[in-house]
Amino acid sequence: MSDLLAGAYLAKGTIGNVGTPGAPIASFSLVVVPSQNSVSGTVVITQAVHGPDSHIVVPVTGKIYATGFGQFTQVVSLKGQYVHTFPPPAIGAFLADFDAHLAIDGSWNGTGGFSYYQHDIENVPVKAAANLQAELA
Repeated sequence: MSDLLAGAYLAKGTIGNVGTPGAPIASFSLVVVPSQNSVSGTVVITQAVHGPDSHIVVPVTGKIYATGFGQFTQVVSLKGQYVHTFPPPAIGAFLADFDAHLAIDGSWNGTGGFSYYQHDIENVPVKAAANLQAELA
């Protein structure tokens, strides 16, 4: 039981076209436990457009697997739900789904995509946070 968290580490970074005006960006902070093929943490989706989708916080869980070949040596899937509120004058809220998929190298850089209420972002860069890149080197 003591080695359940063997090899656990923190992964932080972004999914999306950072620097592109109006592009949704998913920033992730995840605890990765390779020995259990598990990932959990938080994703924050931001967009420079005023509205209900301009700042979303999603608790996520997922899986990580080694590919064993090629440029991208790991694949990651994430799932979560968040409360989506209708903008005024509408009244109400519901649980919306979030999904993400990443093909990354050992430094958490690669390509991926994510989807959330009426938004599908595909084939965008995945970049590790600068301080994470130094830690993994």
